[in-house]
Amino acid sequence: MVYKGLRQQTLEIDISFEVDDRDRSAFVEAVCDLKEQLSLKIEEASPADFIPLPSGYRSRSPFIGRYGQLEVFHFDLYSTALSKIERGTESDFDDVLSLLRSGRIELAALTGYFEEIMVRYAVESLRQDPAEYRRKFEILTEKWLTSSSPE
Repeated sequence: MVYKGLRQQTLEIDISFEVDDRDRSAFVEAVCDLKEQLSLKIEEASPADFIPLPSGYRSRSPFIGRYGQLEVFHFDLYSTALSKIERGTESDFDDVLSLLRSGRIELAALTGYFEEIMVRYAVESLRQDPAEYRRKFEILTEKWLTSSSPE
C-alpha cells in the first residue's frame, strides 16, 4: 500500500518468497540483516496464510523489478484485498477502499474472487467462519457503495 502511494506509512512489511532450498537460509539471513540495519519490522506472511487464493493470482502479481538475482513482484492485489477484508479492521477496510478508489481493483472482480474462494474457505482456512467473512465483505461493499455514490 505504501509502495503504491495509497498509504503514507506502515508498521510492518509482509513478505512472501520462493527460493531454492539450498539458498533459503542465506536469503533469510540477508532479510534479517536488513531488518536490523534499517530498523524495520518484516514478517513472513501472505494472503495465503489467511484465505484460499483465487485462481489466477500469480498472473495478477505485477513485476516490480530485478535486483541482481532477485525478482520482486507485488502480491495479487485482489488476494491482498480479500485477506484484508477477512481480517476486517477499520484500517484494512480503508486500504481496500483505497485500492477501489485508485482503480487498481474493481468491485465486480473482487466480488467474483470472493465468491470463488468462499466455496473453499471453510475447509481451507484456519479462520473457518464463512458467515463472519461474508458479513465483513458486505460491510466493505456497503462502505464502497456509500462512499462512491454521488450525493
